[in-house]
Amino acid sequence: MRHTRPQLGRKRAVVVGAVGVAAMVAMAVAALATAGGDQAEQAIVCPSPVGALTAVPEAAQAEVTRELANLDKQLKEANERLVTSAGEGGPAFVDNAILGPLASKRTAALDRIAIAIGRVDEKPEGLEQFAKCALGEAGDVVDVTAAPPADAPAEGEGEQVIECPSPVDALAAVEVPASAEAEVERELANLDKQIQEANDRLVSTKGQGGANFVDNAILGPLADKRTAALNRIETAIGRAAEKPEGLEQFAECELVEAGAGAGEEGEAGEEAGGMTTTTAPAADEPADGEQVIACPSPVDAIPAVPAAAQAEVTRELANLDKQIQEANDRLVSTKGQGGPNFVDNAILGPLADKRTAALNRIETAIGRVAEKPEGLEQFAECGLA
Repeated sequence: MRHTRPQLGRKRAVVVGAVGVAAMVAMAVAALATAGGDQAEQAIVCPSPVGALTAVPEAAQAEVTRELANLDKQLKEANERLVTSAGEGGPAFVDNAILGPLASKRTAALDRIAIAIGRVDEKPEGLEQFAKCALGEAGDVVDVTAAPPADAPAEGEGEQVIECPSPVDALAAVEVPASAEAEVERELANLDKQIQEANDRLVSTKGQGGANFVDNAILGPLADKRTAALNRIETAIGRAAEKPEGLEQFAECELVEAGAGAGEEGEAGEEAGGMTTTTAPAADEPADGEQVIACPSPVDAIPAVPAAAQAEVTRELANLDKQIQEANDRLVSTKGQGGPNFVDNAILGPLADKRTAALNRIETAIGRVAEKPEGLEQFAECGLA
């Protein structure tokens, strides 16, 4: 059964979603002994930023975890001071001596969380809204870093995955100018990366949040990211040709049962795993005696790729495959043209230049976060086979 997402047109922030702060408040309180026996016990209550954080990059996890624990520690210390200073100062004592300094400490910790994520990924904005705390009724002690549990899945309900529509067929009807091909390819790969990250987060956050957690924290931000990527595709084409319209119809994604997608009328079962947008149609096998362009693969020469570079390396490897496909397509379409050096000068030479650039980008991507590999350009030259 497919589950559609309501209110998909809403604007969402990069990290801090449309969920109200009040909905994410964790009642992290400690009982306060007061002088009057009939007076209600009070404690300091702070909103939790956990529900507003997207998947944290591996390189930032340790620091983010440390700062979330620091928020718990700050709240505990503030509640302890609330107890030990009971009866001190005037009516504004708690605000000035406890809640004010606590808000400053929380602002600093939340800033450090944003900076830690921003070093390796898109920096979240708006976390400072979770800095201010207030007095509330004392209740059960719950850490602010603990996210509320999600509703248990119905009995017999299987694992779910995120499925997104592919814009590839719509783009097939559009002539993509040569000057826009690289950017369009990059954005198509970006769409694939976004689906993968969303499905990864679906797994890593299982059991977190309430009934609308997936809609608000995963599907909503994914739709916004896809809309932006699809708009960039339209803009890239529009710079050199007629701008396509309506690609944003492919922005909305949904949950489906894992392994579903092959209906009674033979729908493609591949959809269930999160449709890949960059898969090219298989080329026809060459007839006997016909030549094709063959290129050496750099895969075995590439060292272990750091997590922070994997997306870019994968994109460039896909780009290498696309370049070979395009060169072989041109080999067929220009058969009989030019002189004896036509293939070398018009196809193999430009292909080697494109491959050199892609291989250099792979080296650079890895070199940003680890030791830069050298010598991948040896895989640039191709030949006829």
